[in-house]
Amino acid sequence: MSAATTRSRTPDRLCAEAVDLARAAAEEAAAPGVVGEHTGLATEADRVVTHFFECEELGYRGWRWAVTVARASRAKIVTLDEVVLLPGPDALLAPEWVPWSERLRPGDMGPGDLLPTDAEDLRLEPGFSGEEEPAPNAAVSHDMAELVEAEDADVTAGVPANLPFAPARGSIAAVAEELGMRRARVLSRYGLHTAADRWEETYGPKSAMAQAAPASCVSCGFLTPIGGSLGQAFGVCANEFSPADGRVVSLAYGCGGHSEAAVMPKPPRPAPPVIDETKVDHFPLRPSPDSGSVSVAAADEDSAELGHS
Repeated sequence: MSAATTRSRTPDRLCAEAVDLARAAAEEAAAPGVVGEHTGLATEADRVVTHFFECEELGYRGWRWAVTVARASRAKIVTLDEVVLLPGPDALLAPEWVPWSERLRPGDMGPGDLLPTDAEDLRLEPGFSGEEEPAPNAAVSHDMAELVEAEDADVTAGVPANLPFAPARGSIAAVAEELGMRRARVLSRYGLHTAADRWEETYGPKSAMAQAAPASCVSCGFLTPIGGSLGQAFGVCANEFSPADGRVVSLAYGCGGHSEAAVMPKPPRPAPPVIDETKVDHFPLRPSPDSGSVSVAAADEDSAELGHS
Protein backbone atom coordinates (compact mmCIF):
# COMPACT_ATOMS: atom_id res chain seq x y z
CA MET A 1 0.00 0.00 0.00
CA SER A 2 1.44 3.39 -0.99
CA ALA A 3 1.89 6.33 1.35
CA ALA A 4 -0.62 8.41 -0.63
CA THR A 5 -3.33 5.79 -0.12
CA THR A 6 -2.60 5.67 3.60
CA ARG A 7 -2.82 9.44 3.91
CA SER A 8 -6.11 9.61 1.99
CA ARG A 9 -7.82 7.18 4.37
CA THR A 10 -6.81 9.21 7.41
CA PRO A 11 -9.02 12.29 7.82
CA ASP A 12 -7.27 15.63 7.96
CA ARG A 13 -7.30 16.96 11.52
CA LEU A 14 -8.33 20.51 10.70
CA CYS A 15 -11.01 19.39 8.22
CA ALA A 16 -12.36 16.87 10.70
CA GLU A 17 -12.62 19.52 13.41
CA ALA A 18 -14.54 21.93 11.13
CA VAL A 19 -17.93 20.65 12.29
CA ASP A 20 -19.27 24.11 13.11
CA LEU A 21 -18.32 25.39 9.65
CA ALA A 22 -20.08 22.43 8.02
CA ARG A 23 -23.19 22.86 10.18
CA ALA A 24 -23.45 26.55 9.39
CA ALA A 25 -23.23 25.79 5.67
CA ALA A 26 -25.91 23.10 5.93
CA GLU A 27 -28.27 25.36 7.88
CA GLU A 28 -27.80 28.11 5.32
CA ALA A 29 -28.71 25.77 2.45
CA ALA A 30 -31.57 23.99 4.25
CA ALA A 31 -34.80 25.20 5.79
CA PRO A 32 -34.63 26.33 9.43
CA GLY A 33 -34.66 23.52 11.94
CA VAL A 34 -34.12 20.57 9.58
CA VAL A 35 -30.39 20.02 10.16
CA GLY A 36 -29.99 17.41 12.89
CA GLU A 37 -27.09 15.89 14.76
CA HIS A 38 -23.66 15.26 13.33
CA THR A 39 -23.58 11.58 12.38
CA GLY A 40 -20.01 11.17 11.16
CA LEU A 41 -17.53 12.03 8.47
CA ALA A 42 -15.84 10.44 5.49
CA THR A 43 -12.46 11.09 3.92
CA GLU A 44 -12.72 11.87 0.23
CA ALA A 45 -9.05 12.62 -0.49
CA ASP A 46 -6.04 14.31 1.05
CA ARG A 47 -7.30 17.26 3.13
CA VAL A 48 -10.87 16.71 1.85
CA VAL A 49 -13.51 15.57 4.37
CA THR A 50 -17.30 15.24 4.13
CA HIS A 51 -19.39 15.79 7.28
CA PHE A 52 -22.85 14.19 7.57
CA PHE A 53 -25.81 15.64 9.48
CA GLU A 54 -29.24 14.14 10.03
CA CYS A 55 -32.10 15.53 7.95
CA GLU A 56 -35.19 16.12 10.08
CA GLU A 57 -37.38 17.36 7.25
CA LEU A 58 -40.63 15.46 6.76
CA GLY A 59 -40.60 13.09 3.80
CA TYR A 60 -36.81 12.61 3.87
CA ARG A 61 -36.48 9.81 6.38
CA GLY A 62 -32.96 8.38 6.36
CA TRP A 63 -31.51 11.23 4.27
CA ARG A 64 -28.59 13.30 5.48
CA TRP A 65 -26.89 16.58 4.70
CA ALA A 66 -23.40 16.08 3.29
CA VAL A 67 -21.03 19.03 3.64
CA THR A 68 -17.62 18.71 2.05
CA VAL A 69 -14.76 20.86 3.35
CA ALA A 70 -11.16 21.05 2.16
CA ARG A 71 -7.84 22.62 3.06
CA ALA A 72 -5.05 23.63 0.75
CA SER A 73 -1.54 22.29 1.27
CA ARG A 74 0.28 24.02 4.15
CA ALA A 75 -2.79 26.15 4.83
CA LYS A 76 -4.52 26.39 8.19
CA ILE A 77 -7.84 27.72 6.91
CA VAL A 78 -10.58 25.20 6.02
CA THR A 79 -12.85 26.18 3.13
CA LEU A 80 -16.26 24.97 2.03
CA ASP A 81 -16.62 22.87 -1.12
CA GLU A 82 -20.31 21.90 -1.47
CA VAL A 83 -23.50 21.14 0.42
CA VAL A 84 -25.87 18.44 -0.83
CA LEU A 85 -28.71 16.34 0.51
CA LEU A 86 -27.95 12.65 -0.06
CA PRO A 87 -29.84 9.44 0.80
CA GLY A 88 -28.36 7.38 3.57
CA PRO A 89 -28.18 3.60 3.85
CA ASP A 90 -31.73 3.41 5.25
CA ALA A 91 -33.22 6.28 3.25
CA LEU A 92 -36.73 6.17 1.90
CA LEU A 93 -36.31 6.33 -1.88
CA ALA A 94 -38.73 6.43 -4.77
CA PRO A 95 -38.87 3.26 -6.85
CA GLU A 96 -36.52 3.07 -9.79
CA TRP A 97 -37.94 4.67 -12.89
CA VAL A 98 -39.13 2.19 -15.48
CA PRO A 99 -40.03 3.16 -19.07
CA TRP A 100 -43.73 3.04 -19.87
CA SER A 101 -43.15 0.26 -22.39
CA GLU A 102 -41.84 -1.95 -19.57
CA ARG A 103 -44.38 -0.83 -16.96
CA LEU A 104 -47.31 -1.87 -19.13
CA ARG A 105 -48.80 -5.21 -18.19
CA PRO A 106 -51.44 -7.38 -19.86
CA GLY A 107 -54.89 -6.08 -19.02
CA ASP A 108 -53.84 -2.44 -18.48
CA MET A 109 -55.27 -1.26 -21.79
CA GLY A 110 -58.73 0.25 -21.79
CA PRO A 111 -61.07 1.69 -24.40
CA GLY A 112 -59.43 4.58 -26.23
CA ASP A 113 -55.86 3.68 -25.20
CA LEU A 114 -53.23 3.33 -27.91
CA LEU A 115 -50.14 1.13 -27.69
CA PRO A 116 -47.61 2.18 -30.33
CA THR A 117 -45.69 -0.74 -31.79
CA ASP A 118 -41.96 -0.39 -32.24
CA ALA A 119 -40.73 -0.69 -35.81
CA GLU A 120 -38.24 -3.33 -34.61
CA ASP A 121 -40.74 -5.28 -32.51
CA LEU A 122 -39.53 -8.88 -32.35
CA ARG A 123 -43.12 -10.13 -32.24
CA LEU A 124 -43.76 -8.90 -35.80
CA GLU A 125 -42.09 -9.51 -39.14
CA PRO A 126 -42.77 -8.30 -42.68
CA GLY A 127 -45.82 -9.87 -44.25
CA PHE A 128 -46.33 -11.18 -47.77
CA SER A 129 -46.05 -8.42 -50.33
CA GLY A 130 -46.31 -10.46 -53.54
CA GLU A 131 -43.22 -8.88 -55.08
CA GLU A 132 -41.16 -12.06 -54.85
CA GLU A 133 -43.91 -14.43 -55.96
CA PRO A 134 -42.83 -16.41 -59.05
CA ALA A 135 -45.02 -16.53 -62.09
CA PRO A 136 -47.59 -19.40 -62.26
CA ASN A 137 -45.76 -21.09 -65.14
CA ALA A 138 -42.30 -20.69 -63.59
CA ALA A 139 -40.31 -23.79 -62.73
CA VAL A 140 -40.12 -22.79 -59.04
CA SER A 141 -43.79 -21.91 -58.60
CA HIS A 142 -45.98 -23.84 -56.18
CA ASP A 143 -48.36 -25.05 -58.92
CA MET A 144 -45.55 -26.46 -61.03
CA ALA A 145 -44.06 -28.22 -58.01
CA GLU A 146 -47.38 -29.97 -57.30
CA LEU A 147 -47.71 -30.99 -60.95
CA VAL A 148 -44.26 -32.54 -61.00
CA GLU A 149 -44.95 -34.34 -57.76
CA ALA A 150 -48.27 -35.72 -59.11
CA GLU A 151 -46.63 -36.99 -62.30
CA ASP A 152 -43.92 -38.79 -60.33
CA ALA A 153 -46.47 -40.65 -58.14
CA ASP A 154 -45.83 -44.29 -57.41
CA VAL A 155 -47.81 -46.86 -59.45
CA THR A 156 -49.66 -49.42 -57.37
CA ALA A 157 -51.16 -52.73 -58.47
CA GLY A 158 -54.95 -52.87 -58.43
CA VAL A 159 -57.52 -50.44 -57.17
CA PRO A 160 -57.07 -48.71 -53.79
CA ALA A 161 -59.87 -50.84 -52.31
CA ASN A 162 -57.79 -54.00 -52.76
CA LEU A 163 -54.70 -52.54 -51.07
CA PRO A 164 -53.87 -53.77 -47.53
CA PHE A 165 -53.58 -50.14 -46.29
CA ALA A 166 -55.07 -46.82 -47.29
CA PRO A 167 -52.81 -44.63 -49.44
CA ALA A 168 -51.21 -41.72 -47.64
CA ARG A 169 -52.50 -39.23 -50.22
CA GLY A 170 -55.41 -39.01 -52.58
CA SER A 171 -57.92 -41.19 -50.73
CA ILE A 172 -61.15 -40.03 -49.10
CA ALA A 173 -59.81 -41.04 -45.69
CA ALA A 174 -56.68 -38.97 -46.15
CA VAL A 175 -58.70 -35.93 -47.24
CA ALA A 176 -61.07 -36.38 -44.32
CA GLU A 177 -58.08 -36.57 -41.98
CA GLU A 178 -56.72 -33.30 -43.30
CA LEU A 179 -60.11 -31.60 -42.97
CA GLY A 180 -60.62 -32.87 -39.45
CA MET A 181 -63.69 -34.93 -40.39
CA ARG A 182 -62.56 -38.28 -38.99
CA ARG A 183 -64.16 -37.61 -35.61
CA ALA A 184 -67.28 -39.25 -34.27
CA ARG A 185 -69.16 -35.95 -34.42
CA VAL A 186 -68.31 -32.52 -35.72
CA LEU A 187 -69.78 -29.09 -35.08
CA SER A 188 -73.05 -28.45 -36.87
CA ARG A 189 -73.97 -25.29 -38.71
CA TYR A 190 -76.16 -24.28 -35.78
CA GLY A 191 -73.23 -24.76 -33.42
CA LEU A 192 -71.04 -22.63 -35.69
CA HIS A 193 -73.60 -19.82 -35.76
CA THR A 194 -74.17 -19.78 -32.00
CA ALA A 195 -70.42 -19.76 -31.36
CA ALA A 196 -69.93 -16.95 -33.86
CA ASP A 197 -72.69 -14.88 -32.23
CA ARG A 198 -71.22 -15.46 -28.78
CA TRP A 199 -67.68 -14.50 -29.83
CA GLU A 200 -68.83 -11.46 -31.78
CA GLU A 201 -70.81 -10.19 -28.81
CA THR A 202 -67.73 -10.30 -26.56
CA TYR A 203 -64.99 -9.34 -29.03
CA GLY A 204 -66.88 -7.80 -31.92
CA PRO A 205 -67.20 -4.41 -33.59
CA LYS A 206 -69.93 -3.21 -31.21
CA SER A 207 -67.76 -3.41 -28.08
CA ALA A 208 -66.44 -0.23 -26.44
CA MET A 209 -62.84 -1.23 -27.15
CA ALA A 210 -63.50 -1.70 -30.87
CA GLN A 211 -65.37 1.59 -31.14
CA ALA A 212 -62.30 3.49 -29.84
CA ALA A 213 -59.69 1.45 -31.74
CA PRO A 214 -57.57 3.08 -34.46
CA ALA A 215 -58.09 0.13 -36.85
CA SER A 216 -59.68 -3.31 -36.98
CA CYS A 217 -58.06 -6.68 -36.40
CA VAL A 218 -58.22 -7.64 -40.07
CA SER A 219 -55.15 -5.43 -40.70
CA CYS A 220 -53.32 -6.22 -37.44
CA GLY A 221 -50.12 -8.23 -37.49
CA PHE A 222 -50.97 -9.88 -34.18
CA LEU A 223 -54.03 -11.61 -35.62
CA THR A 224 -53.52 -15.33 -36.07
CA PRO A 225 -55.90 -16.81 -38.66
CA ILE A 226 -57.92 -19.91 -37.91
CA GLY A 227 -59.09 -22.61 -40.29
CA GLY A 228 -62.55 -23.62 -41.35
CA SER A 229 -65.50 -21.44 -42.20
CA LEU A 230 -65.06 -19.41 -39.00
CA GLY A 231 -61.70 -18.22 -40.30
CA GLN A 232 -63.53 -15.96 -42.72
CA ALA A 233 -64.80 -13.79 -39.85
CA PHE A 234 -62.63 -14.61 -36.83
CA GLY A 235 -59.05 -15.04 -35.73
CA VAL A 236 -57.00 -15.42 -32.56
CA CYS A 237 -55.32 -12.39 -30.95
CA ALA A 238 -51.63 -12.92 -30.14
CA ASN A 239 -50.86 -9.55 -28.53
CA GLU A 240 -50.03 -10.06 -24.87
CA PHE A 241 -50.98 -6.47 -24.00
CA SER A 242 -54.38 -6.66 -25.65
CA PRO A 243 -57.44 -7.44 -23.51
CA ALA A 244 -58.28 -10.14 -26.08
CA ASP A 245 -54.93 -11.95 -25.89
CA GLY A 246 -55.46 -15.64 -26.66
CA ARG A 247 -59.15 -15.09 -27.45
CA VAL A 248 -61.09 -15.60 -30.64
CA VAL A 249 -61.84 -12.12 -31.97
CA SER A 250 -63.89 -10.83 -34.85
CA LEU A 251 -62.00 -9.42 -37.81
CA ALA A 252 -63.96 -6.22 -37.23
CA TYR A 253 -62.81 -6.02 -33.62
CA GLY A 254 -59.95 -3.72 -32.65
CA CYS A 255 -57.99 -2.30 -29.73
CA GLY A 256 -55.24 0.20 -29.01
CA GLY A 257 -52.59 -2.49 -29.40
CA HIS A 258 -52.92 -2.60 -33.17
CA SER A 259 -49.59 -3.47 -34.79
CA GLU A 260 -49.68 -0.41 -37.03
CA ALA A 261 -50.56 2.11 -34.30
CA ALA A 262 -46.98 3.34 -34.38
CA VAL A 263 -47.63 7.05 -33.84
CA MET A 264 -49.43 8.37 -30.80
CA PRO A 265 -51.97 11.07 -31.64
CA LYS A 266 -51.04 14.52 -30.40
CA PRO A 267 -53.28 15.88 -27.64
CA PRO A 268 -55.43 18.81 -28.69
CA ARG A 269 -53.87 22.16 -27.91
CA PRO A 270 -56.11 24.77 -26.29
CA ALA A 271 -56.70 28.00 -28.13
CA PRO A 272 -54.44 30.87 -27.08
CA PRO A 273 -56.04 33.34 -24.68
CA VAL A 274 -57.41 36.53 -26.17
CA ILE A 275 -56.31 39.66 -24.32
CA ASP A 276 -58.01 42.97 -25.00
CA GLU A 277 -55.14 45.46 -24.76
CA THR A 278 -57.30 48.44 -25.79
CA LYS A 279 -59.29 48.51 -22.56
CA VAL A 280 -58.01 49.51 -19.13
CA ASP A 281 -59.46 47.92 -16.01
CA HIS A 282 -59.36 50.10 -12.89
CA PHE A 283 -58.43 48.29 -9.69
CA PRO A 284 -58.61 50.46 -6.54
CA LEU A 285 -55.66 50.18 -4.20
CA ARG A 286 -57.91 50.55 -1.15
CA PRO A 287 -61.48 49.32 -0.70
CA SER A 288 -64.20 51.93 -0.74
CA PRO A 289 -65.78 52.91 2.60
CA ASP A 290 -69.13 51.41 1.69
CA SER A 291 -67.75 48.06 0.58
CA GLY A 292 -68.25 46.42 3.99
CA SER A 293 -71.23 44.53 5.33
CA VAL A 294 -72.30 47.56 7.36
CA SER A 295 -72.41 51.02 5.80
CA VAL A 296 -70.52 53.92 7.33
CA ALA A 297 -73.71 55.84 8.02
CA ALA A 298 -75.24 52.94 9.93
CA ALA A 299 -72.18 52.36 12.11
CA ASP A 300 -72.57 53.45 15.71
CA GLU A 301 -70.69 53.05 18.95
CA ASP A 302 -72.31 49.69 19.77
CA SER A 303 -71.39 48.17 16.42
CA ALA A 304 -67.87 49.57 16.70
CA GLU A 305 -67.46 47.84 20.07
CA LEU A 306 -68.61 44.56 18.55
CA GLY A 307 -66.02 44.81 15.81
CA HIS A 308 -68.29 45.58 12.87
CA SER A 309 -66.75 47.47 9.97
